Amino acid sequence: MTLKLGLQLGYWQAQPPTNHVQLAQEAERLGFDSVWTAEAWGSDVFTPLAWIGAQTSRIKLATGIAQISARTPASTAMHALTLDHLSKGRVILGLGVSGPQVVEGWYGQPFDKPLARTREYVSIIRQVLRRESPVANPGKHYPLPYNGEGAWGLGKPLRSIVHPLRADLPIYLGAEGPKNVALAAEICDGWLPLYYSPFRPEVYAESLARAKPGFEIVQGVVVNITDDLAAALAPVKAMLGFYIGGMGAKQHNFHKELMSRMGFAAEAERIQELFFEGKRGEAIAAVPDKFADEISLVGPIERIRDRLAAWRETPVTTLLMSSHDPVVMRKMAELAL
Repeated sequence: MTLKLGLQLGYWQAQPPTNHVQLAQEAERLGFDSVWTAEAWGSDVFTPLAWIGAQTSRIKLATGIAQISARTPASTAMHALTLDHLSKGRVILGLGVSGPQVVEGWYGQPFDKPLARTREYVSIIRQVLRRESPVANPGKHYPLPYNGEGAWGLGKPLRSIVHPLRADLPIYLGAEGPKNVALAAEICDGWLPLYYSPFRPEVYAESLARAKPGFEIVQGVVVNITDDLAAALAPVKAMLGFYIGGMGAKQHNFHKELMSRMGFAAEAERIQELFFEGKRGEAIAAVPDKFADEISLVGPIERIRDRLAAWRETPVTTLLMSSHDPVVMRKMAELAL
């Protein structure tokens, strides 16, 4: 299967990046299909895409991901349809629930019933984009019109003033748990996995059974081209050690649970134990090389070429690169495109 390439620019660190426009322009020149931005609890996901979109012409502009608790569904639809008009139809709307620490600690919103909330959220966005009738939602999470505590009782269903450019603007869902992945396959146009191994397709097979033809799967991969395999895996293991060890509460860490479902339950438990004991270096060292290797593309160029063959046998349609090295971007374009 032909693989598309995407460039993941992520979210800003302590200061705004100075080269994201240039990287997006290079990705467009190389034939990358999409460029992605993210948000955590600092920079937002839409504004950088507008800046990039104004200085590119073909590459798709994707949110990976827009956190649903950051905005009401109507607000997210407004952002997406506005950017879609400005970019002449290049937007992919990637959504995700984030986690309870961010949702309740940063946005001040409840994290309960994430599947039901997501279903309502996507439904409202679809209504806004289709513009077939005034938008209404009887659900408990995003009731429209709102008639709860503090309401004046004057709200009425409204239809977007602006006619969206595309009623079928693609919506992807970032999801980890089996039920969340199944929800993505049921109601969305694509899925953004956290970890995906081309050697373990059975992990998600049941959840993806209801995916429609043309369903897109966009998988992030660390690409590190070097003859030193241990050095190539080091940043992957560091990332996994942090996410599995500490990116979530001890009693409920989605990343740890996913690693367990992928066949590394004992290792995931040990990583978390070490992380919570303050032994971060040992937690990173405890990440199995096999797991880190399966979900990334690292090593000599010939090895990466061979590993790409395995990815082409999967349902994954786009590999989303996190490398911001133009040399690596060019090498991947030569190999994959």
